[in-house]
Amino acid sequence: MLEHNALGGQTDETAEMDLPRILVTRKLSIEPLAVLEPLLGKVNETFLLDAWDQEGPMPRALLLEKVGNVDALVCSPGDKIDEELLTRAPKLRVVSNHAVGIDNLDLERLTERGIVKTHTPDVLTDATADLALGLLLAVARHLPLGEKLVREGKFNGWSPRMLLGLELRGAKLGLFGFGRIGKAVAERAHAFGMEILYVANSDAPAEVVAQLSAKRVAFPTLLERSDVISLHSPLTPQTRHTFNRDAFARMKKGALLINTARGPIVDEEALADSLEAGHLGGAGLDVHEFEPQVNARLAKMDRVLLLPHLGSATADTRERMATRALTDAARVLRGDAPLHPIRSA
Repeated sequence: MLEHNALGGQTDETAEMDLPRILVTRKLSIEPLAVLEPLLGKVNETFLLDAWDQEGPMPRALLLEKVGNVDALVCSPGDKIDEELLTRAPKLRVVSNHAVGIDNLDLERLTERGIVKTHTPDVLTDATADLALGLLLAVARHLPLGEKLVREGKFNGWSPRMLLGLELRGAKLGLFGFGRIGKAVAERAHAFGMEILYVANSDAPAEVVAQLSAKRVAFPTLLERSDVISLHSPLTPQTRHTFNRDAFARMKKGALLINTARGPIVDEEALADSLEAGHLGGAGLDVHEFEPQVNARLAKMDRVLLLPHLGSATADTRERMATRALTDAARVLRGDAPLHPIRSA
């Protein structure tokens, strides 16, 4: 019978034919069997498991090889679930995305094939909002450059003109997207005394607007009035490169940009141009346009803080994400409806 971890174990052809197989493409923060066995029964007796056990993503070539006999796929944002992969996965019944974002999934093709699609909303809201505010504070007060001065022995004592930054109280925070994470960032920023502006497809609930003194504005107004803009929209064909050369030119001189959403919402070459020209004052990026590749020009700038996609990186959040992704995959395999389906086609 198939041994866990199947990617490095023995196989039994009869077991492969009779038992549903789950493929997990990343080494998760929890042991998959701790979630799967209570729902499905004992591994190798009632289901089979292939789980990538190395840090970093499963190589694309191996993923394409492995999906041929897979019933459930637990994947992550770096895994492109597209036509090429789906044509090699005739048995696939469910794709469970270990993320809230779904831009790595070809939803149309999945829907055409009747494959159930799930993701992990809600559980990463606070962790990502905390990180967005951390980036905002760090960039607004030049914390990376200040720390660099100290570490390099260049701090020669207090100076009235050294690293003067943005005071948050009274400053305008523009939120591009006002979903769960955008609202959570607004709550945190409101506590610092920031004025909240937001762009969204519809007005937020009246109680949220009243609580945060938030004002919905048109996109050009957001650009022109905000001292800091923080991105919290999904990546879609419509939002790709929304923050481009024209958008940066309309932003206030000295304004800051924070991105914890998806990298390609920003044209990073245009961002680098604006920073080099001295128009924008700084940026904090947790996500990158060609992730994991980082823009070489931005990496050289002291006014830019770059992080390795840490938005949901707390132990509790990653455990909840993994549990949700594995649970929904198991529920579909046993004939139950998933708890967190992706409903858009």
